[in-house]
Amino acid sequence: QVNLVESGGGSVQAGGSLRLSCAASGYLAYVNCMGWFRQAADKEREGVAGIYTNGGSTMYADSVKGRFTISKDDNKNTLYLQMSDLKLEDTAMYYCAADVEVDSTTWADEGDYTYWGQGTQVTVAS
Repeated sequence: QVNLVESGGGSVQAGGSLRLSCAASGYLAYVNCMGWFRQAADKEREGVAGIYTNGGSTMYADSVKGRFTISKDDNKNTLYLQMSDLKLEDTAMYYCAADVEVDSTTWADEGDYTYWGQGTQVTVAS
């Protein structure tokens, strides 16, 4: 079992920045990939960024490349999402996810992840 707890969401003006955190606990030794997803109102959940725990390879959705950075602190068992130059369309509930085996071609597919946090809301205002 893996437990994930997100924090750091809030309201920010367009162009601003936020850093989301995801504290992980439980059986982490077998987790090979962690990711950030988001779900806006009346839209499907989408993959935003992913990172492999061994080697640290990262993946990003085209919509956030160059603006968002995913990283992890293994000493703190914490995953981060640094978000910069936020846009109105970034408004969504953001979720942290993890799994023991995620293929690099489907990292953005929510069905590839077993463990999920409860989410943290990000609202970008004009």
